[in-house]
Amino acid sequence: MSFPALVEPADELTIDEVRRYSRHLIIPDVGMSGQKRLKNAKVLVIGAGGLGSPALLYLAAAGVGTIGIAEFDEVDESNLQRQVIHGQSDIGKSKAQSAKESIAETNPYVEVVVHEQRLDNDNVMDVFTGYDLIVDGTDNFATRYMVNDAAYFLGIPYVWGSIYRFDGQASVFAPTLADDAPCYRCLYPEPPPPGMVPSCAEGGVLGVLCAAIGSIQVNEAIKLLTGIGDPAIGKLVIYDALELEWRKLKVRKDPSCALCGENPTVTGLIDYESFCGAVSEEAAEAAAGSTISVVQLEHMLKERDEGTRDFVLIDVREPNEYEINKIPGSVLIPKGDFLNGSALEKLPSDKQIVMHCKSGVRSAETLAIVKGAGYADAVHVGGGVVAWVNQIDPSQPSY
Repeated sequence: MSFPALVEPADELTIDEVRRYSRHLIIPDVGMSGQKRLKNAKVLVIGAGGLGSPALLYLAAAGVGTIGIAEFDEVDESNLQRQVIHGQSDIGKSKAQSAKESIAETNPYVEVVVHEQRLDNDNVMDVFTGYDLIVDGTDNFATRYMVNDAAYFLGIPYVWGSIYRFDGQASVFAPTLADDAPCYRCLYPEPPPPGMVPSCAEGGVLGVLCAAIGSIQVNEAIKLLTGIGDPAIGKLVIYDALELEWRKLKVRKDPSCALCGENPTVTGLIDYESFCGAVSEEAAEAAAGSTISVVQLEHMLKERDEGTRDFVLIDVREPNEYEINKIPGSVLIPKGDFLNGSALEKLPSDKQIVMHCKSGVRSAETLAIVKGAGYADAVHVGGGVVAWVNQIDPSQPSY
């Protein structure tokens, strides 16, 4: 099903622009009119990371006249495995500024607007206002729900993408374009339980997967802006890179959707952090008063070496993470062993249990299990091995 173009054509293309976009101009479906629409379009890309990198480059190459970049982070060396808009010389630089410079090299005719701030309830509506389309490259559930809700309230369609390890998903959410078009909440009414779905920072992602999903997002953006083809409205595209399988599922509008349903209960922006929850209530309760810093842990390890203190330091990450870096003296027992109960029989009954993971989320979840098993004095390390590398042992690599 086709939809009207989101953008009216610009008045003209310059001679240089005609030369640059000639391969578009000779496609009958795009032609001069479609390219003028792209020139007149204003697209906001949220994130200049894994998905944002290919999306920004291809939107610029396609001739989208105004591209907004909403990004507050800095370029880290671990980004370069997949975030192809940045390079070695950009490490430590603002991602938004790095992306802007790369876009200028790709297409000097594109105007870039930088929004160098973390999106939140106080600024998201102002940032979104004025754009024809949004491309969502975020990597956390709280921001995804906020983007969905804000876009709905402003009547702006958006293209969504998600990546994890070898799997990717993409769709277009545009309830204002069609009465039967679903929103993100129709697909995912509730976020997954805290700790159930690891982030890319915890679980990893195949770098090239970003290009596959990011290019689909731009493909859908071009179709919406120019009014060609059949956009992925009401469709979920799923890609399995390991098996090289593509699937397309129908997504129906949910009449009981809290946002776009017949009796909406979400009528304004909400507390998305609380709605999604970084950790479960059980984990938060267990961690309260039972969280130590890496500085405290270092002191405890020295006491253990001196024989004045005894405890077991357990790393609940995965084996491949343990190979990258580790806190000396730790024992690896992955979180999954705590979830299935097999880890409990390995724990000594006469020693304090100290747990850590990469950042503190997984260790908080396992701490709740251990405390529930009767280890009342168990603690976990806030900030995990990331904090250990940053504050105690910078000679180790980070990830």
